[in-house]
Parts: sequence; C-alpha cells; structure tokens
Amino acid sequence: MSAPPEMPIFSRSFDLLTWLMRAVNHFPRAQRFGLTQWLLDAAFDLRERLEQANLRRGRARAERLYAADEALARLRMYVRLTHELAWMNDGQYAHAAQMLAEVGRLLGGWHKQTQARSSA
Repeated sequence: MSAPPEMPIFSRSFDLLTWLMRAVNHFPRAQRFGLTQWLLDAAFDLRERLEQANLRRGRARAERLYAADEALARLRMYVRLTHELAWMNDGQYAHAAQMLAEVGRLLGGWHKQTQARSSA
C-alpha cells in the first residue's frame, strides 16, 4: 500500500524554503542576525503552520491557515525589502515572487476548501 500523494503546497513551500536558505548565504554577513533571520523565521513559520493545519480539522485548521497566510505576507515583505536593498537581483526576485505567488494561490485554495467543508 502506497502513501497518499503529497499536496502540492507542501512541495512548493519546501522548494521555496530551500531556495531561500541558499539565497541568504549571499546576503551581507552583517545582516545575518537581522533581516536575514526574520526572512528565514517567516519562511519556517509558514511551513510549520501548513504542517499544523494538515494535522487539524475544522476551525483549528482554518486558524492555522490564517497564521500561514500572515507568515506568507511577512515573507513577501522581507523578500521585497531584500530586493530593494539589492541583496537579490531582478532575476532572483522574480523567481522568489513567482514561488510566493504559487504558494499563495495554493494556500488560498486550501483555505476556501476548508471554509466550504466547515460551512456544509
């Protein structure tokens, strides 16, 4: 018997997390405990909230999905700021923005599905 297929949001958010972990290695060392750490904290927070949501149902799941959405918003802001500070070039920023948008679409879909199930 095989395991059920992983939801796309888990593989996409994992890809985003690993890409960011590699990207921050090229940020200024002086910022490793400031903006860089906040960015990674938001990325890990997003991933952890998704995992927590997957283990819950109903209202508890919806609460974790809201928390994941908040982490995603923070992550978007930090990524934009790193680009403004020229720590990410335009290509890197476009790639990160594309990954963030995809995770956002998947998160929104999961949240709508959760709301529809709790309303039914």
